[in-house]
Amino acid sequence: MDLIAKERDRVLQRVARAYGLGFAIVSGLCFVLPGAAAGPTELALGVGLYVVLGAAWSMIGTSRHPVWLLLALAAGLGILATATRLGATTLSSGGMMALQLLISGSLAAVAIVLTGTAPRILGLGAAFVLVTATALTVTGASQAQLRTGGLLLLGWMLSAGIGLWVSSGVPQVSKRIASIGRAHRAERQASELEAQRRQSARLLHDTVLATLTLLAHSGVGVTPEALREQAAEDAILLRQLRLGSTPTPQSSGSYTLASGGEAEPELGRTLESVKQRFGRMGLAVNWHGTGQVLLPSEVLDAFLLALAECLENVRRHSGVTQAHVTITDDASTVRAMVTDAGVGFDIADIDEANLGFAESVVARLRDVGGNARLFSSPGAGTTVVLEVPK
Repeated sequence: MDLIAKERDRVLQRVARAYGLGFAIVSGLCFVLPGAAAGPTELALGVGLYVVLGAAWSMIGTSRHPVWLLLALAAGLGILATATRLGATTLSSGGMMALQLLISGSLAAVAIVLTGTAPRILGLGAAFVLVTATALTVTGASQAQLRTGGLLLLGWMLSAGIGLWVSSGVPQVSKRIASIGRAHRAERQASELEAQRRQSARLLHDTVLATLTLLAHSGVGVTPEALREQAAEDAILLRQLRLGSTPTPQSSGSYTLASGGEAEPELGRTLESVKQRFGRMGLAVNWHGTGQVLLPSEVLDAFLLALAECLENVRRHSGVTQAHVTITDDASTVRAMVTDAGVGFDIADIDEANLGFAESVVARLRDVGGNARLFSSPGAGTTVVLEVPK
């Protein structure tokens, strides 16, 4: 609330400066018109007091010290006394116009600042009474007091209304900003929950579901030792998840737990690690092109995890035991082309909700600004092109 109150005061000060300084300038221009001042002495003194009044309003816009308000009121009352010679002189229409703009416009601008709290409202009442009494006293010979009082009351009510409107508007704006902040936090939380759900789905697909699929097919193409090792790693992973640990995907396709318990061995974050993993599972991977991938950590992880998923699809669905991976790069992009000479399939028959490709490959690459393209036809094998930015 302190911050809101400070911001409210800053807005009130700037509005009061614009309002009071604007009326002071117009009043001063009327005052220097020929015949407006009672004489050259009054003209000189009045111009000097207008300069002081303008300086006071300039400071009111940047400083909250009450001395500047007092100085503005003192300068304004000094102009009234000087111009009318303490009520002894009858002013011309131009001189009276200058004083009307002064008392009902420039001096009334203090009402904009003196709103919002009880002490300020008391100060506003005291300032209004002082200016009203002085104005009615010294302008009585130049203009009917009823007209002077009416103009003065109208000007001060307008200024006070502006101050109250600004004072009540700032808290409302603050509430709107707070509401937007709450909506943003709720949206961010929902996005984080969705990202967590997708990560959990990828985790299950990349590990446990892959092992269960092997078991359902009696481990065809995989040695019993490799199958037992993979199942043991999945068992460790599930046990640690149950204890509340956080899985961290490794680029080779395995997962490491962030805290607590037994963690599966570190397999590295290189192309060779991916090759060794699938060689152990019966899929020979032939590498072509560059042997190193220089990418930011999070991009490299997504790239190699998606590559590992493509090779897992070759191993499970292609009907062949060999795949080719070609790595190329240019100034802005790294590409991997995964090719097999297997049975292939009709791309139109792919279920759009298929988690293996949609989430573990396409969505994973898109999360880091990459893309994946799939090419296949029945009997002609399959090619997947993976692209990530450097």
